[in-house]
This record gives sequence, structure tokens and C-alpha cells, in this order.
Amino acid sequence: MLGSIGMPELIIIFVIALIIFGPRKLPELGRSLGKSIAEFKKASNELKSTLEEEIRLEEQRTTLEEKKVQSVTAPPANPTPLADEHAVPVRKADQSA
Repeated sequence: MLGSIGMPELIIIFVIALIIFGPRKLPELGRSLGKSIAEFKKASNELKSTLEEEIRLEEQRTTLEEKKVQSVTAPPANPTPLADEHAVPVRKADQSA
């Protein structure tokens, strides 16, 4: 929108503002406009960062829930065989004799 306003248009707007508000009131008006724009940018940046943080937290929650569901439903990748408590370990006979 502001990209289509060139230097001649800005000069015309400045001259009209100078005629309407006068040379004494124009600097005060510019300062208040600058402060308003700065506050608006600050508020919009805070809103943006808050929304991004909420989205990031929600993604973390869903990822954590998916991992919980997968760990409960999926069998272990390499199941280890259970050792028989009563089994006697087999030793190899000494071959040096």
C-alpha cells in the first residue's frame, strides 16, 4: 500500500498537513503518531511470539502423546528371552586333558 506512494505524493500530503495543523502542532502530531506506531508494533510482536510459543507447546504435547501411545501399543523391538531359573548352565568340557 505504501509502496505506491512516491516522493511527490508525500510532499503534497506534508504540505496539506502543514496547512491544516500549522507549524507548531505538526511536530507534536508526528511524535504522537510515531509513538502509536511503535506501541502497535510492540503489541503485534508480543502477540506473534505468544502465538508461536503456544503452537510450539501444542506440537510438543501431541508428539509426547504419540510417543506414549506407540510405546504402549508397540511390542519391544528386540525382545530378550527370559532365562529359566531352574536351568543349569552348560559348561564346555576342558579339552586340555
